[in-house]
Amino acid sequence: MEQGQRRARARRRQGVGGQRAPTRHGQFDRARHDRLHVQIDNRQHIGERRQPCNRLYCLGRRRHSCVLDLVGFRYFSLPQQGGRHSDAFSRDETGAERVFTTTKDKALLTTTTGALPRPSWYTENLRGIPLSQGFSRLAYREQHFDCLACHVAAQHRAGIDIMVDGDTRLDDDVAGRGWVSYVTERVTGIGEPRVEVPPAGFMADKGPGDLMWEVIETRMTPPVVRKIGATSLQLDRAYKAIAPMTDKPVKIGSISAQILALMLANEHYKDRLELLMDLSAALNREYHLLADAGAPLLQVEEPAIHQVIADPNQKIKPQQWVEAFNAEVKGLRDKCEVWCHTCWGSPAAQRVASKDQSYKAALPFLDQIDCDVITVEGAFNKGLDLEHFGTMISKNKKIALGVISHRTLQVERPEEIADLIRRALKHIEPERLILTSDCGFGRQSMGRMHAFYKMVALTRGTNIVRKELGLPQAHIPATDPRLSMVPLA
Repeated sequence: MEQGQRRARARRRQGVGGQRAPTRHGQFDRARHDRLHVQIDNRQHIGERRQPCNRLYCLGRRRHSCVLDLVGFRYFSLPQQGGRHSDAFSRDETGAERVFTTTKDKALLTTTTGALPRPSWYTENLRGIPLSQGFSRLAYREQHFDCLACHVAAQHRAGIDIMVDGDTRLDDDVAGRGWVSYVTERVTGIGEPRVEVPPAGFMADKGPGDLMWEVIETRMTPPVVRKIGATSLQLDRAYKAIAPMTDKPVKIGSISAQILALMLANEHYKDRLELLMDLSAALNREYHLLADAGAPLLQVEEPAIHQVIADPNQKIKPQQWVEAFNAEVKGLRDKCEVWCHTCWGSPAAQRVASKDQSYKAALPFLDQIDCDVITVEGAFNKGLDLEHFGTMISKNKKIALGVISHRTLQVERPEEIADLIRRALKHIEPERLILTSDCGFGRQSMGRMHAFYKMVALTRGTNIVRKELGLPQAHIPATDPRLSMVPLA
């Protein structure tokens, strides 16, 4: 009986003459389905290679890798090779795996720094427990994965090339405190949080009545009470949570050991340099777990080099900061692409210094760090250092230039973004230039609507220049007039 029912269902699905009958999703359109696959597969500016999909009815089937992009009404295939992105990995003639950088030979890619505003319904936090334990709690797991899906959908609608996870694992604390506490709560040797007097010279011009003073009051940075030991950041799990949701490369970021070494009170080590090197070694182990999970992009956020270069009271020399960063990322460029993010502050969208600062003095040292891409601010300071980026950073590094600001709510116009890109191209080759935000949109910076339309503006502005250069333009579902709620004349 059951066998007969299965055969009947199969016949109904096949329809007459071997053609599939209409499904509950509507009439199957073979030509449209194949055309959409070709459209996605021909995105040469991303350079992704996908396995062909031969059926629409596979939606929801476990054994097939076709997924529906509900927002863009498009279909795409998930990464093959055990979950690793095929644009980052291939095999040579002997079958051995070779690693390629994700952005190699690709001009004017788009991305954002990392942090994205949380949905209002995402109220769960980890509060120090491991990410894996959070994933075992129903409410947290549901909210975390749903938030990731929202972030991915928004980036796809905006036509962004390189995805971020929005720092979804970080607790929703004042002015982005979770960026720091996610690490300090999961590293042995670090004590309990407490109100700390900021280090000498750090925000010396701030006081009660300044927003940044409230940031100081609520940071609650803990002291280092014994030797830095084991860590449990589980960045590999953070990557595995988002990777199945998109076929585009995903960038995972984390606070650098250098900012931690500056912020934490030292009650154990003979000096901060020794603390810095132990923190660098601890984070290096975590980064390798992330890379071994197949993550194509790692972003180390905020080395202290550009922040302390002009501080006469700083005991750690610039060259020692370079050596510490290189220890933090040791061996990783053999496995993934390494990004170094720099900016001039982002807590509650604030700049730490009272005026615009130049990267110029720090660039000779940033050029020595072991990374593939350096991200820099360029929007808020109106392209202050564009010429220096082109002449003082070696050609074997890419520049990810901020062309949209995380400090303003006014959404940039595409034409103004295109103009900044054109100015940058006078000093930086298209193949070395990536377009991004100055810093993240989270940490009490702005709402989801502002962040989304800033991403749309980023892609629209980049498309203007891509067209001028004869490069493929990104598809932006959010700008499709056919999908407008308001009829267009």
